[in-house]
Amino acid sequence: MPTAYVLLNSDLGSDESIINEVKQILTEEDVTSEIQGVYGVYDIVLKLSSDDAEKLRTIITNKIRKISKVQSTLTMMVIEEQEGL
Repeated sequence: MPTAYVLLNSDLGSDESIINEVKQILTEEDVTSEIQGVYGVYDIVLKLSSDDAEKLRTIITNKIRKISKVQSTLTMMVIEEQEGL
């Protein structure tokens, strides 16, 4: 199953509002997701899974990256052939 990990950098103090906005976006989509606030270089880690890799790319590019308080993202697509080795 196509899976992507998305690391987000956010404006200071905006983590909770971004997490809520991401959750709202994902309720409208047919994807499985996990989202966590984290300490370190990035502020939020998001795991997305869907039967359609193009759908993941569209959600990340057209919705998540355009949230106003998201400063930057790093997306890592899982290599399906190596998943679970």
